[in-house]
Amino acid sequence: MTRFVTSGQRGFSFIGFLFVAAVLAVTGVVVAQIIPTAIEYQAVLKAAQKAAEGNTVVEVRSIFDKAAAIDNISSVSGKDIDVTKENDKVVVSFAYQREIHLAGPAYLTMKYAGRSK
Repeated sequence: MTRFVTSGQRGFSFIGFLFVAAVLAVTGVVVAQIIPTAIEYQAVLKAAQKAAEGNTVVEVRSIFDKAAAIDNISSVSGKDIDVTKENDKVVVSFAYQREIHLAGPAYLTMKYAGRSK
C-alpha cells in the first residue's frame, strides 16, 4: 500500500518576493539619504566643541566658521550658533533641521540640536 503525503509548499511567491524587494529598496534609498545628514551632524558637533575653546563671541564664531569650512558644513554657520557661559566655561549650542524629499508632497524632516560639553 502506497501512501501519498501531501505537504504544503513553503516560501515566497514571486509577487511576495517583489513586494519585499520593493520595501527593502525604498528603505535603502531613504537610509542612504539620512546617512549624510547624520555625518554632517557629527561634524557640526565637533566644530562646536572646537569653537568652545574661544574666549569671545566673535572668536567662537570665527573658529566655528573655520571648522565648518574644513568639514564642508552647510546647514549651520557661525551666526546661527548660540554662545553662552556656564560656570566660567563657554558653551556653544545649535539647532537646525534638514528636509529630505521623499515623493510628491511628502518630506522627511529631521531636527538636530546639540551643544558643546
